[in-house]
Amino acid sequence: MTPQITLEQWRSLIAVVDAGGYAQAAEILHKSQSAVSYAVQKIESQLNVKAFEIQGRKAILTPTGQMLYRRALALVEEASDLERAAHTLSAGWEAEIHIAAEILFPSRLLLACLDRFGQESPRTRVEVIESVLGGTADALLKGEADLVISPQQPPGFLGELLMRIRLIAVAHADHPLHRYGRELTHHDLRAYRHLVVRDSGSKRDRRAVSVEVDQRWTVSQIATSIQAVSMGFGFAWLPEEHIHEELETGLLKPLSLREGGIIEVSLYIILANSDFVGPGVRRLAEIIRESVQPCNTANRKNFVLP
Repeated sequence: MTPQITLEQWRSLIAVVDAGGYAQAAEILHKSQSAVSYAVQKIESQLNVKAFEIQGRKAILTPTGQMLYRRALALVEEASDLERAAHTLSAGWEAEIHIAAEILFPSRLLLACLDRFGQESPRTRVEVIESVLGGTADALLKGEADLVISPQQPPGFLGELLMRIRLIAVAHADHPLHRYGRELTHHDLRAYRHLVVRDSGSKRDRRAVSVEVDQRWTVSQIATSIQAVSMGFGFAWLPEEHIHEELETGLLKPLSLREGGIIEVSLYIILANSDFVGPGVRRLAEIIRESVQPCNTANRKNFVLP
C-alpha cells in the first residue's frame, strides 16, 4: 500500500504537539499557521481519524492522536537515521566520532587506541565522554555516542563482551583496617570511611553502594578516589589497572576481606546503530577489540591476594 501521508505532514503533527499549538509549530517549521493546520487536517481526512479534540481553548490529543504521534516520531527518526547513514557512507570516514567510555576502562589503553586510529584517520575528530555506570548507557540512549564501552547493555542494544575489570578493596598501607590480624567482614568496614565514585547516569540510585557504612565520601572522578585512598582518608574498591603502581610500591594494600575483596565487572563494546555504522566507527571498534586482547591474557596471570 502506497503511503498517503508525507513525512512533512507527520512532522507538522509532531511540531504541533511538541510546541503546544499551531502558531508555535508554524514558527518552528518556518511555515504559515494555515499550512500547518492543513497538514494535520490532511492526516485526519486521509486516515479518517480525529487526532485532536478541543478542550476549552486548547487542542488536546485524542487516544488515536497519541498513537499517531508516537508512531510518527519513530517514522521521522527512522527516516533521519537513513539519511544520516547515506551521507556518512557517501562521504567516506566520518568527520567526527563520539565515544562514551566507562571510567573503569583503562585510560592508557583508550588513549593508545585513539592514537592508533588517529594515524589511520588524522582528519576525524574524536570526542570522548568519560562516564560512570548509568551515564554510559544514557549517552547511548540519548544518541550522544556512536560507540560505547559500558558495564550495562541498555534495552534494544546488543553488546559484545570486551573485557573483565577487577575491582580490589584497598586502603593505605598504614590504615587501621590492616591491623586486625584476621580476615575482615563487611561489619568491620562500617566504622571507616568508604570512598565512592558517583554514578553519572540521570537515574542514579544514591543508595547503590557496595557496602553500608557510617562515613562516606562521594566523588565524581576515579582519580580523586585513588588520591583520597592514597592519602589515607578511607578505603575503596578500585580498578586494579588504575592502581598498579600503588600496589607495586606498597602505598596501597588489598584488604583481607572474607568475601568480596575482588569484584569482577564485565565491560561491553556497543555500537549505537550497527546497521548504519560508519567506516570510522567500525575501524575504531576493531582497534579497541584488538588492543584489549593482551590485557585479557595478562589479567589471568595478574595480581593475587595474599
